[in-house]
Amino acid sequence: MEPMRLPVVETVDIAPSGCTTGTTLSPKEKRKALRKRLPAWFKTALPTGEAQDRFNFTKSTIEGGSLNTVCEEARCPNIHDCWGRGTATFMIAGEECTRGCRFCAVGTIKTPLPLDPDEPKRLADAVKDMALSYVVITVVNRDDLPDGGASHYRKCIDAIHEIRPDIGLELLCSDLDGNLEALASLLEGAPLDVFAHNVECVPRMDSKVRDRRASFNQSKKILQEAKRIRPDILTKTSIMVGVGETDQEISDTMRDLRTIDVDLLTIGQYLQPSDKHLPIDRFPEPSRYADWDTEAREMGYKGVACGPLVRSSFRAGLLKDEAYGAPPAVTRSQTNSAISHLSFSDSLTEKI
Repeated sequence: MEPMRLPVVETVDIAPSGCTTGTTLSPKEKRKALRKRLPAWFKTALPTGEAQDRFNFTKSTIEGGSLNTVCEEARCPNIHDCWGRGTATFMIAGEECTRGCRFCAVGTIKTPLPLDPDEPKRLADAVKDMALSYVVITVVNRDDLPDGGASHYRKCIDAIHEIRPDIGLELLCSDLDGNLEALASLLEGAPLDVFAHNVECVPRMDSKVRDRRASFNQSKKILQEAKRIRPDILTKTSIMVGVGETDQEISDTMRDLRTIDVDLLTIGQYLQPSDKHLPIDRFPEPSRYADWDTEAREMGYKGVACGPLVRSSFRAGLLKDEAYGAPPAVTRSQTNSAISHLSFSDSLTEKI
């Protein structure tokens, strides 16, 4: 395979004038000058008709309930696709995190505000009347709490299930600081369809990308233990590209995660939230994502979504359904977010 042609970094070329040696850029100006422009393929489609109506209703309900969604906080490019399909991702346990990963836009604080005891009920009440079929609950790290927030997460899960038992539930969890007892109390008997925890990057990039308290090995232990505690639910993880890894490391990491029976996988492009965050290393072209999609399926992953605009909760409900025999989520109409060598006709043939 020929080397991929990657977008060139936009740099500022300041020529010297007269006897001067050129203009000196401030650290802020240097960071801004090194930011990469998005390639032309970073485009997504907007919903129409019934999907647009569902999106509008979901948006108004969330705003009225004073709830936090990752969809909005992270400015997710797939918000219209997910909300239009009846899926939403809610962030609980606060708006600030006790960790400072270099890729993340969420604010960092050593001692966050106490947990809101009314949050489980408020979340459930809001979800009750929404046109949702699938809910993803994601969390900030709460290293200030003995159980990492596990008991609060469980209360939120139970509250939603009690009021809407028909809704599919997925938890995108922190690593709970490696507390396996807290993980057990969270998962045992929980009405979950999917337990997700993101390894974020290939192992070699941990120290560059993640907070010092996080590691690939610890994330792997959480995923492995979750599968041991609840073999009846799906486990899921996500990998970012563009933070300094190689193509081979992505393949090796996918293979490593299959050894602990991770079921669902998403791979997406890292996008730099601000000039102060980790710079983007590269933009793999769409064809590379399609190749990773094929590799992952051949390795035995039950649901896969790879693409420049894919995020960890991309088409979460459809990805879960895919694991149980439904057509692959990436073939259920195209938004340019996920890329695959599969076509809709392929998925029908495989199912038959």
